[in-house]
Amino acid sequence: PPKKGHVLFETGYGPSGLPHIGTFGEVARTTMIRRAFEIISDIPTRLLCFSDDMDGMRKVPENVPQQELLYANIQKPLTAVPDPFGEFDSFGNHNNAMLRRFLDTFGFDYEFASATDYYKSGKFDEMLMLCAERYEAIMAIMLKSLREERQQTYSCFLPIHPETGRVLYVPMKHVDAKNGLITFDDEDGREWTLPVTGGKVKLQWKPDFGMRWAALDVDFEMYGKDHSTNTPIYDGICEVLGGRKPEHFTYELFLDDQGQKISKSKGNGLTIDEWLSYASTESLSYFMFLKPKTAKRMHFDVIPKAVDEYHQQLRAYPTQDVAKQIDNPVWHIHNGAPPESKMVVSFAMLLNLASVAQAHDKDGLWGFIRRYAPEASPETHPDLDAAAGFAVRYFHDFVAPKRVYRLPTDQERAAIADLRDRLAAWDGGLDAEALQSLVFAVGREHGFEQLRDWFKALYEVLLGASEGPRFGGFVALYGVAETIALIDRGLSGDLAG
Repeated sequence: PPKKGHVLFETGYGPSGLPHIGTFGEVARTTMIRRAFEIISDIPTRLLCFSDDMDGMRKVPENVPQQELLYANIQKPLTAVPDPFGEFDSFGNHNNAMLRRFLDTFGFDYEFASATDYYKSGKFDEMLMLCAERYEAIMAIMLKSLREERQQTYSCFLPIHPETGRVLYVPMKHVDAKNGLITFDDEDGREWTLPVTGGKVKLQWKPDFGMRWAALDVDFEMYGKDHSTNTPIYDGICEVLGGRKPEHFTYELFLDDQGQKISKSKGNGLTIDEWLSYASTESLSYFMFLKPKTAKRMHFDVIPKAVDEYHQQLRAYPTQDVAKQIDNPVWHIHNGAPPESKMVVSFAMLLNLASVAQAHDKDGLWGFIRRYAPEASPETHPDLDAAAGFAVRYFHDFVAPKRVYRLPTDQERAAIADLRDRLAAWDGGLDAEALQSLVFAVGREHGFEQLRDWFKALYEVLLGASEGPRFGGFVALYGVAETIALIDRGLSGDLAG
């Protein structure tokens, strides 16, 4: 065990804007690694979520109110910027509260730390005095990474202006290592001398990373690929200050639907609350688990797939041996004790059902679900009940506006009419597999070389989309008579009209 008696996992967070899903992902993934470590070790662990809330606000986020108020406070520490929402004593504390609220909804076991608190309370004072003593060594590491022009004005220390309260990016005229004092000229050319302790000065963000690792004796921290080139800098500064560099894990970034990096200041991509408006927390954790070394687009279209894949993994878990169970994402999501999936109907199927049933609430879907799965009810299948509600909301917000029905070609019309007639004569009950075989047979007999084209025709003519569920399963859920009526509307042109 480390001298401190525990292993410290850390995540860092810049509260310059509203928290986005990437922020959550960092904590979720770190928690998964922490749990795995706890399985193979008896050393106690802690998870510290550290907020860099003393950073100067360099840009005004586009997705928050009172822009003029924020512009008037540009370059002040985030915990000195007024809250544009009027709910907290600063913008930094507002964003910290949003992050904590969300982490709490997921039940994360973490401790929260504020850079403002650590700087002002003196928790970093000893390390900041050491930074003054080893200023030249820190600057040597930093200057190697900077362009020549930037080298002329760079300092690892950022003074907080005693009058304006702004974070100053100015060169140092003198660093008094013995007394822990820095001397500099402000932007108006006035000379000031400040102690590096007591929250009068903070460190630039790269040296701050390494200093924090040394000060807290951090053992593990992960961060995005955009930080990866800085890893030698963070490690070097940590070691210059007498610390031991932590273990790292670098993950790829999240992108929006246009392939652009998700940004707190732009507010692009999915927000935490948006995902949870359409799917469960577990589906989001599942998305975070997958392929962390691969850049992933994170937009509304990924939600249904994540929901259904999560439940597929839940259903597979009891059938797997121990090695496969530990590889299964649900082991990591549920800390080794995954629940049973009660999703007897897939999320994709619920979306299509919401479409054809014109459902306005989940109660409109339950009549179909009960007929398909008589043992199911909202009380016995709460995950299915929640998914039904999510599906209706998702359908109305995203699927309905994009639906485009079309008329069938002559070949498609003949096949769909044949399917209608065979369904009218069907006496096989609501057996999804038997109905799927029937649909396959019709497609083959009507000369569709690629059966994918046959199913695509069914989806486009009857559901207004190019993709859809296993059609036999859809018929079993929606009902044979109801599907016949839907086909009649598709063939008559009512849907396309």
